[in-house]
Amino acid sequence: MSSLSLALPARFGVAAFLDFHGRDRHAISERVEAYVLHKAATIDGRPCVFTLDFSQPGQVRATAKSLTRTALSRHTRAMLGLDQPVEAFEKAMAEPTALGHLVQQQRGLRVPQSATPFEALSWAIIGQQISVSAATAIRRRFIQLAGQEVINGLHCYPDAVAVSQLDSNALRSVGFSASKAQTLLTVSQRCCDHCLLPDALHSNADALNLEHALLGIRGLGPWSVNYTLLRGYGYLDGSLHGDVAVQKALQQLLAWNERPAAKATRDWLAEFTPWRALVAAHLWQSLQVQA
Repeated sequence: MSSLSLALPARFGVAAFLDFHGRDRHAISERVEAYVLHKAATIDGRPCVFTLDFSQPGQVRATAKSLTRTALSRHTRAMLGLDQPVEAFEKAMAEPTALGHLVQQQRGLRVPQSATPFEALSWAIIGQQISVSAATAIRRRFIQLAGQEVINGLHCYPDAVAVSQLDSNALRSVGFSASKAQTLLTVSQRCCDHCLLPDALHSNADALNLEHALLGIRGLGPWSVNYTLLRGYGYLDGSLHGDVAVQKALQQLLAWNERPAAKATRDWLAEFTPWRALVAAHLWQSLQVQA
């Protein structure tokens, strides 16, 4: 059993973090109880359940049976977004503009991450162009289909190796369209054969290279790719201009008469490089949307 405690930054949004991971009330790979998250996933090829306990103010207590203390620290810091440079972003946004006021109202906002990059990417594929409720239902059936180990009542979210053993008919039986099934299988096979998804991104060049590789896969467009970079790696400069909630929030923020199209949203977000995805997260939060 590995365990550690980490201090949380001032204004860390515990509720927002738990809301993200608890967005499916019937979830089978995570469970939120009061101030505690229990998360089951396949990490480094092994089933793992780790617990993040926020019951003590200003800190998180992390525990896991099958992770080393170093790995537990790395995953905890990533999932909580503790290394995201939000203070620098907030300083850059400290201007008397509509966005500047919104950022100041939501100071301390960090982007929660999925347990693994593969989970972020597979969720992006599942959620393409359907409602969150429909996507979460498919996600539950998908996790059960992959047949990973059940620990303490939680099904471990599958990794690419497990998913690559499935076929298109099996995925379609749990709600995937034919095109989504093929995209997920292609992604899973390339993860196994070509190490498509690295454990971490160490530079902007790494992010751009991964973006290029993912966009080369049929069925992955800019939204899915940039969502994966954000939720899988904490990359804060992807452009989520195609996200309907981002467009709605932008319309509300700027009091526009109509919801902006993707191109207008992209052009507006471009001004905020290298923070475009973090700006999108603030727009999500203004609508209290859990994407």
